[in-house]
Amino acid sequence: MSAANHPAYKEELERCRYTLDYIEKSLKRALEKREKIGNELESVKKHMSGDSSADYTSIMVNTMLHDTLALKVKNLYTARGKPYFARVDYKESGVDSAEKLYIGKMSLSRDEDHVIVIVDWRAPIANLYYEGRLGPSSYDCPDGLIEGELLLKRQFSINDGNLDGIFDIDITTNDEFLQTYLGANAENRLKEIVSTIQEEQNRIVRAPMWKPLIVQGVAGSGKTTIALHRIAYLIYTFEKNFDPENFMIIAPNRLFLNYISEVLPELGVERVKQTTFEDFSMELIGKKFKLIDSNEKLNMFVNHNVTEEQIVYNNKVRNASILKTSMDFKNIIDEYLKEIELCFIPKKDIMLGTKVIFPYEEINKLFLTQYGMWPIAQRMNEIKKSITTRLKASKEQFIQQIHAECDKKVARARVAISDASERQKYILQAFEKRDSVLDKIEMASKSLVKEYIGSLPKLSPYQYYVDLMNNAEVFDRIAGKYTDAEICSFTRDYTLDILNSKRIEQEDLAPIIYLKYKIYGMDEKIPVRHIVIDEAQDFSAFQFYVMKKIVKDSSFTILGDLCQGIHFYRGVRSWDEIVNDVFDGKRCEFLTLEQSYRTTYEIMEAANSVMEKLPNNDLTRAKPVIRHGDPVEYIPKNDIANVAEDIVNKIEQAKRQGHKTIAIICKTMEECYQMLPLIKKADKNISIITGNEKEYKSGIVVVPSYLSKGLEFDVVLISNASSVNYTTSDLDIKLLYVAMTRPLHKLCVYYIGDKASLLQ
Repeated sequence: MSAANHPAYKEELERCRYTLDYIEKSLKRALEKREKIGNELESVKKHMSGDSSADYTSIMVNTMLHDTLALKVKNLYTARGKPYFARVDYKESGVDSAEKLYIGKMSLSRDEDHVIVIVDWRAPIANLYYEGRLGPSSYDCPDGLIEGELLLKRQFSINDGNLDGIFDIDITTNDEFLQTYLGANAENRLKEIVSTIQEEQNRIVRAPMWKPLIVQGVAGSGKTTIALHRIAYLIYTFEKNFDPENFMIIAPNRLFLNYISEVLPELGVERVKQTTFEDFSMELIGKKFKLIDSNEKLNMFVNHNVTEEQIVYNNKVRNASILKTSMDFKNIIDEYLKEIELCFIPKKDIMLGTKVIFPYEEINKLFLTQYGMWPIAQRMNEIKKSITTRLKASKEQFIQQIHAECDKKVARARVAISDASERQKYILQAFEKRDSVLDKIEMASKSLVKEYIGSLPKLSPYQYYVDLMNNAEVFDRIAGKYTDAEICSFTRDYTLDILNSKRIEQEDLAPIIYLKYKIYGMDEKIPVRHIVIDEAQDFSAFQFYVMKKIVKDSSFTILGDLCQGIHFYRGVRSWDEIVNDVFDGKRCEFLTLEQSYRTTYEIMEAANSVMEKLPNNDLTRAKPVIRHGDPVEYIPKNDIANVAEDIVNKIEQAKRQGHKTIAIICKTMEECYQMLPLIKKADKNISIITGNEKEYKSGIVVVPSYLSKGLEFDVVLISNASSVNYTTSDLDIKLLYVAMTRPLHKLCVYYIGDKASLLQ
């Protein structure tokens, strides 16, 4: 409802003006305080003496205060345009009057009396807005369950400080308010979802931290933004226990990270670790490898313009990837390491001189049995301690024995040798021999432990991986338990070819990390305690498993859509895999998001009809929000030049209609490079997304189908959905579904020749 037409307009306008005025006053005070602390910092640094602990403490304290104020200033600047988005009136049981609470992206209270001006959306009481219904209601907080009555739920549309709309609601989904949000341009939506979080989304945001959470969400259900809001919520809720650095989000590529990079700061969250699995793996392994672009492999599977020979080869590559990313491969590595362990300890006793101080059998038993549950390096540390302790005791015993033997010789000489000079000479020789033996023992004992530990095999996870692939007899014998001989042989040869070229592929990362874990154990230096994984359907169970093992005491939020699992050769096939293989069948929180908020009803129904062609499809069908738009256009053309000509016209039309983000989605990268020069006349700033970008540039882009996943645009133009380009294979179904679910407002599908049967 237009704000001016609402009965409470005058009251809400006064409140809005009051809040904005107080924000200005708070901003002025914060800026003055920040400047003062900044000046003090500079002064202390300038006159600081090297040994002054007081100066050092002052710098540390003032730096923390300065950083806190900088974040507050940033939040206040943001709040100037949109201070809050909702109000709830709540009367707690046993209390005479109701509280009027205004909810925004940040909290703000009056300095003079600590009265709350704005409630942070993450606060427990704010849950009344997201899930409470008018009437008897309650919310959980650290003090327990608070019961009472929810008297009012109100939403506001405030833009640039102007009160444009007021909506009284019962549940969060107010059609008019939600439709306004959904009708926005793509570039604004990521930042504004906090005001329209729906009940099922809110359950994900506020789910318990330490229970593994798996979310199956349809295209356009808001998985990515909900993931980011969950991090913001957890940081707020556990701010006394954790720092932002203890939270990490893993995205499919750096481009995607850049695409979402502005959202966390908008929510008042800084310093969260944002990375890809590839980059995180390099950190874990501690070595930089030249990594093959995984999109090259996917492009190989996507391209149908290949020979029969290439198809056979591609199938073999696919089977090799499936094996290397499976939990079976984890078992193969386990068995391989067991064989290494059996001959790891050299078959020799540890000697001090002619005396055995540690027999081989005893050391081997310690290594295999007593310390067998520990990583190899940790076992060797314990064995080193045991040898050192045994050596010290044996050395002392040996020294005492040598002294005793020498004393006996001297005593006998004093009785048996009457000639004084002969006796003196004999005693002197006995002492010299004693000292010589003691020196030899001292020298031998100093190097004994070092030499023994140095004789053991060197522990390089990467080299062990190379050795496994090099050893045909061992690999084929072990892997043959899990797959057939042809796949074993090809996997080994294919992987060796890559490794010998001084490169690795994404599928090699989890095995190498796992080898490091088995050899060295967990790295205590990794500060991460909660990991959020987006687009998780393209991660393998083996990847999840190694992350769980390598990051100690970590918890997980895993979000994905199996319908968009385009990296089928290495991705999740069923969420049950993750529950059973990664979390040992323990109870996980499994939630689904069925409502799609991105596309119009017409576009989502068209995309659903494509997904229904997937064989054995028991996946949840996306339910579009009833937001109607133009019908999907299916446009036949004779060739790519005709397609490009019409695309130019469509781009100009979309611009006139106020659309800012437009994507031309081709199936392959080759098609993108063909298309780009043909449509440049529509806009000289049209760019192509290759997957190697570090920065996401919105506007008009040409993008291959497999790189469009996770992105959204105002308008999408699919360049060629012909029957040749999109067959009935699982991969083609998913690629076309992904492409069709990217637009917010308009979708045009071109086809050269016959239209794909998927679209019939």
